[in-house]
Amino acid sequence: METVQVVLDRNLLEATDRAARLLKQNRSALVREALRAYLRKVEIRAQEEQERAAYARSPQDMEEVRFWEGETAWPVE
Repeated sequence: METVQVVLDRNLLEATDRAARLLKQNRSALVREALRAYLRKVEIRAQEEQERAAYARSPQDMEEVRFWEGETAWPVE
């Protein structure tokens, strides 16, 4: 692991320390976990944007949509 220095305002630091105590982990572990979660969200957003751009370039035709809507219909009981 590498050591880095991060500047936080007092309120954010105090909230971080409270959360770390509540979760019974140290500040570094909490920050690592939070950063991993944030980076996962960033990656998901980037993937979603790529998908939106792909659909914008090549939208589905209505015939394809109608076919799959029939496949996903709930069976009549």
